[in-house]
Amino acid sequence: MSDALRPMARPRLYEQVLDRLREYVTGAGLGAGDKLPAERELAQRLGVSRTSIKQAIVVLQVQGLVEARHGGGTYLVADTLDAEPVERLVERRKRLPDVLDAREAIETKLAELAAERRTTADLDAIAAALDHMRHEIADGGHGVEGDRRFHAAVTEAAHSVLLADFMTSIADQITESRNESLRQPGRPTRSLTQHTAIFDAVSRGDGKRAATAMRRHLRTVAKVRLLSWNPDAEQPED
Repeated sequence: MSDALRPMARPRLYEQVLDRLREYVTGAGLGAGDKLPAERELAQRLGVSRTSIKQAIVVLQVQGLVEARHGGGTYLVADTLDAEPVERLVERRKRLPDVLDAREAIETKLAELAAERRTTADLDAIAAALDHMRHEIADGGHGVEGDRRFHAAVTEAAHSVLLADFMTSIADQITESRNESLRQPGRPTRSLTQHTAIFDAVSRGDGKRAATAMRRHLRTVAKVRLLSWNPDAEQPED
């Protein structure tokens, strides 16, 4: 049977709201730090319920494009609202838990092995990654490259070819989880602090402590707004 006659997906109204908001921001010349109109005003002007407005704002928050300040409105974080398609977000939301489970299982062991097997060169590489991330954050970035280098250096320090190969096999998924985590408000600085704790345990040769520090870090990585977002949930009206 032809796949052309498969059931058609019903467009979500808040996805249309997202398109209109993107057009509005571009047309009005708004940029990072500017405030969006209040939800009530947007609902009136677009002719939709506040529920649809709230759902659209949540999608923008999940992607780190806006910041909702308690009692103070919604502000742009970037110069555009070029949001990722909702269906792509939904797919990433489905696979993210498995990726996070794999990371905790493997990287916790890698940290333990790194503490037991690291060389002076390994410690230098981990320290350099920390410095790189620190400079990225100081320059206003999220520290993505420094984070990548840190976890790669810990993996290298474990001197386990098989575990390193497995990490390479899921590198794309790890990148997704990294980007998702580091765009959470305040997360880059917190991750840097946790990386430093892992490095301290590795440098001391304390495998148990290194594993515990890595597990704590990866459970923080798992705390992302995307996983609490339900693309089809109805939100109550105020």
